[in-house]
Amino acid sequence: MNVAEVIVDVSSKNIDRPFDYKIPDHLKGMIEVGMRVIVPFGPRKLQGFVTGLKESSELNGGSMKEVEKLLDLTPVLTEELMQLSSWLSDKTLSFKITALQAMLPAALKAKYEKELKVVDEEALTPDIKQLFRNQKSLLYSDITDESILSSLQKFVRKGSIDVTYKVAQKTNKKMIRMIEAGADKEELARHADALTKQASKQLTVLTYFIGGGAKISAAELCKKTDSSSATLKTLLKKGLLTESFEEVYRDPYQDRMFKKTEPLSLTEEQQAAFEPIKQAVADHVHHVFLLHGVTGSGKTEIYLQSIEKVLAKGQEAIVLVPEISLTPQMVNRFKGRFGSQVAVMHSGLSTGEKYDEWRKIQRKEVRLVVGARSAIFAPFENLGMIIIDEEHESSYKQEEMPRYHAKDVAIRRAEHHSCPVVLGSATPTLESFARAKKGVYELLPLKHRVNRQLMPDVSLVDMREELRNGNRSMFSRELMEQLEEKLAKKEQAVLFLNKRGYSSFVMCRDCGYVPQCPHCDISMTYHRYGQRLKCHYCGHEEPVPGTCPECGSEHIRFFGTGTQRVEEELTKVLPQARVIRMDVDTTSRKGAHEKLLSAFGEGKADILLGTQMIAKGLDFPNVTLVGVLSADTTLHIPDFRAAEKTFQLLTQVSGRAGRHEKPGTVVIQTYTPSHYSIQLTKTHDYETFFQQEMAHRRAQSYPPYYYVALVTVSHEEAAKAAVTAEKITNYLRAGCGPDTKILGPAASPIARIKDRYRYQCVIKYRQENELQIQLKKILEHYKRDIAQKHVMISIDMNPYMLM
Repeated sequence: MNVAEVIVDVSSKNIDRPFDYKIPDHLKGMIEVGMRVIVPFGPRKLQGFVTGLKESSELNGGSMKEVEKLLDLTPVLTEELMQLSSWLSDKTLSFKITALQAMLPAALKAKYEKELKVVDEEALTPDIKQLFRNQKSLLYSDITDESILSSLQKFVRKGSIDVTYKVAQKTNKKMIRMIEAGADKEELARHADALTKQASKQLTVLTYFIGGGAKISAAELCKKTDSSSATLKTLLKKGLLTESFEEVYRDPYQDRMFKKTEPLSLTEEQQAAFEPIKQAVADHVHHVFLLHGVTGSGKTEIYLQSIEKVLAKGQEAIVLVPEISLTPQMVNRFKGRFGSQVAVMHSGLSTGEKYDEWRKIQRKEVRLVVGARSAIFAPFENLGMIIIDEEHESSYKQEEMPRYHAKDVAIRRAEHHSCPVVLGSATPTLESFARAKKGVYELLPLKHRVNRQLMPDVSLVDMREELRNGNRSMFSRELMEQLEEKLAKKEQAVLFLNKRGYSSFVMCRDCGYVPQCPHCDISMTYHRYGQRLKCHYCGHEEPVPGTCPECGSEHIRFFGTGTQRVEEELTKVLPQARVIRMDVDTTSRKGAHEKLLSAFGEGKADILLGTQMIAKGLDFPNVTLVGVLSADTTLHIPDFRAAEKTFQLLTQVSGRAGRHEKPGTVVIQTYTPSHYSIQLTKTHDYETFFQQEMAHRRAQSYPPYYYVALVTVSHEEAAKAAVTAEKITNYLRAGCGPDTKILGPAASPIARIKDRYRYQCVIKYRQENELQIQLKKILEHYKRDIAQKHVMISIDMNPYMLM
């Protein structure tokens, strides 16, 4: 092949297509689809992906540039992933390069550096010559003295200095220095005898090799023989030792020994759920299973045994878990069962560690990957199963381009490989459960905990009553009594502060009334500026009421608390309690998450206090009490999924209590105890919640009855953003069928980000073919129109955040 089609690393509409490059003779026969290359593009050198190869191009040979350099010896993206990238860019309306980049670890994304080269040294002034220090070139990033930049610019304009763009790789393989004997034992012994007394360290090193010591890393050798690198240097010079460099993986789990675990015997219920999955693996068919099991019902054991069947067939598996439940506990379970066959990928790893884990997969050294959202792109070529644990988690949806949902990608990949997908959750999304009810997915229920342990007792505390009875603290009397009792029994408690998606809302502290939008059935957001309430779906707004419209009380105000404040209160009321706080502040350092959880697991604290990150995946035998301090925060986010998220969260948190021999208690503090999403947590009744929430969604035309798309327009001027949003809405209304509903345009809930004003419109539709075409036209129009160059338009085809 003589010509490579290359997609270059530029996110722009005009450049979102393959460009033809001539393959130089020395690279012919080496370049394959899925490899990365460096190509000239205008004045720059850019990284690009080879998407196709052909014999000739429509361009005449003279104007066709050549591929400069090949970055990979084997393709970084398989043929299947290359096809998947086209589907992904189409589905999410993103650039092809963005889709390709999303599939690779950060270390493989290019870093561009400007290099300054001296063309005419005579023309340079002494200070500039000094800057180059007799070298012909210099990296722009190495210039520390900014005062020199303007004179540099003059020489660049004159042509005395040339600027070229270099592609710098971030991928540093970790190399380790290895030492071995450079002569036979007799030779070494002869030299050892001739050594003086002062050279005792050299003698120890030689003795190690004379005694049959094998090849060893320099660091280890120095440690063993208590010698220094200077000693090794002397022996290397004499030719008695030789050194070589070998690549090692940065293994985040190398210091840890994983206790080998054996498969547990399954309960009847587990066995019934396991059989269909096992059959699908054996028959090599694509099928989606929804494993709906209460917390503690042993879903993980079913995953492990299913994976065993896949690996036994010589195939590979991907397990996705939400970022925050990628706890050491989860890793231990998989590493304990499958040892070194597992690669782990999550955001807690350094760029280098992630790169090494990815390379293990690419080199076929592992056959199972456990990771967060992006692990769905693991470059496996013989997939036998994909498992998505806690499938309802919103972290599976990527919020920046390409805005994919890992579940859609998983099902797409599984279709290609003809293998099953297992979605597991105690509280599946309404969309998944509705599909299982219709028979699109196969429902596998697990209604009991493994050891027939009872579900914890859930008690709802009405905080309005507490206030009426004079308790102004953030802890109800019941929760305080429970905490004191657990401390006396030397048992542990988890306190959860529900802060996710936190948006200030106004609520009456006497009757629990929250102002709702009269048109959208969504709670309104409180804006301190101007003391107003706004609906972020349709734009309706009104002033904050001075008294409650329901009961006339004056105790109507907006809400908010943080973990630090809760910790301070706890120390005041329970000075004897040892508290571990887990939030963004205490877990930002690498490994902090794990240290804090290990300390709690070892009983070094009585109370674990935290936000989202402690809600799921934790399994501690001594935890017998879970307290939820604010059940309502997720309930009043301006989002049609608010009730669903609240029910999921409360059910997940409740599931942390009483998972072993000791029975568990859950205390949920709320100002709206009568809301069905909170009431039904008490009985862990997902089915009833599903029925009620579905009726609500049908009345409001929301998923699963309709699809939803979100168009957001932003501009530095509010008026421009509003006018553009209005034009787009009118264009869509004219071009879409009668079944499609378009809300807005209205100001986004977060009306300004980085000094850009944001307007949005929400589209509810049933058939998507026409809409995709319409939306693509809108994107193309605004990217072509120079007058509109400051308008930014983003489209999310399946928004999980309407903010």
